[in-house]
Amino acid sequence: MATKSKSRKSGKSCKSRPVFLGKPQGVIQPRVQEVGPEHFGIVAVDCALARSKWMFCDFYGKVLLPPKNVEHTRSDLQLALAEIDQASQQHSIRDRIVAVEMTGTYHLPVKRAFRQAGWDTRLVHPFSSHHYLLPANSDNKTDDNDLEAIFRAAINGFGLVEPPWEETYLTLKYLVRARRDLVEKRSRLHCQIREHLQRCLPGYAALFPDDGLWTSPVALRVARRAPTAEAIRQAGIPGVTRWLREDRGRFQSRTVERLVAWAGNAAPADPLAPLLTRLWQQLDDDRQAKSQQILQLEREIAGVLVHTPYVLTRARARNPRGVSKSEIRSTKSETNSKFKIRMFKTVLFRLPEDGGEDPHQLAALLNETVALGV
Repeated sequence: MATKSKSRKSGKSCKSRPVFLGKPQGVIQPRVQEVGPEHFGIVAVDCALARSKWMFCDFYGKVLLPPKNVEHTRSDLQLALAEIDQASQQHSIRDRIVAVEMTGTYHLPVKRAFRQAGWDTRLVHPFSSHHYLLPANSDNKTDDNDLEAIFRAAINGFGLVEPPWEETYLTLKYLVRARRDLVEKRSRLHCQIREHLQRCLPGYAALFPDDGLWTSPVALRVARRAPTAEAIRQAGIPGVTRWLREDRGRFQSRTVERLVAWAGNAAPADPLAPLLTRLWQQLDDDRQAKSQQILQLEREIAGVLVHTPYVLTRARARNPRGVSKSEIRSTKSETNSKFKIRMFKTVLFRLPEDGGEDPHQLAALLNETVALGV
């Protein structure tokens, strides 16, 4: 007896299926059909630091201009453009694209030159070109073979159109990258300072758990004044207190008592302690300089971030009334500075905060910052 099987319908509708294979930003088939494959040209460019190699083919792969080198100078780039224009007229090329392989930042001069000339310039990711290199020349990677792989990637829909970015987002991107780089460098300095400090003052860093060694106004100030445990023991509580007051730093008496108690029972230091002390103090100078640079970048990032549509829309939606001019004038500059850093952490990097932030207060501060033009 035959049994009926229930047909399963796909969860995805037929409309979601792509009309053309490849990335949507890399589709060129309609343009090829409009002018004809033999009248559609593709310029493949393999970029390097000082020069690039390029060739010109039609959609079928017929080489119209063989691979050539072009220096990254204005005259050589203009000459390459003129040669391609001449070959396009000679072979009746009515439409064309330029496929430039992404190579760090080396491809940017070539990309700008073709785009400024008004040509449709697209980017080919190295993963795509490498994929199309393997079937034909898996064991023979040369510039000419790379050009062929870039060409094959472009005709299969992997020469992608890069959307234009506004200056605000480009500025934000590079500022965030600069901050990330400084944070990573500072983290390495933290590890190096801790290592040297442990050999000079064994157990001293453990008195300040978590990030207390860097955030406490006492930790490194005392370590700089007294590079040995014996110096702290001789100074005692009055001496350490006098040092901190001279530096005008905020401290608690129990912290000073804990330092002096540690010094009374500290383990012997490394024989090379004088040298290591000089090294970690130099590293700490570098750490402080990077911390100031990070703080300045955070302020700049917050100033750019408040002008993005997302922040402006959220601020206006949550607080349509805005902030009056009298309220802005009465606001202290210190509050604005603290807000920039808090907003920077909360919105951009989503770092943990000490306490919950009132959304209405945050919206009011956002409006205030926008009104001030920071």
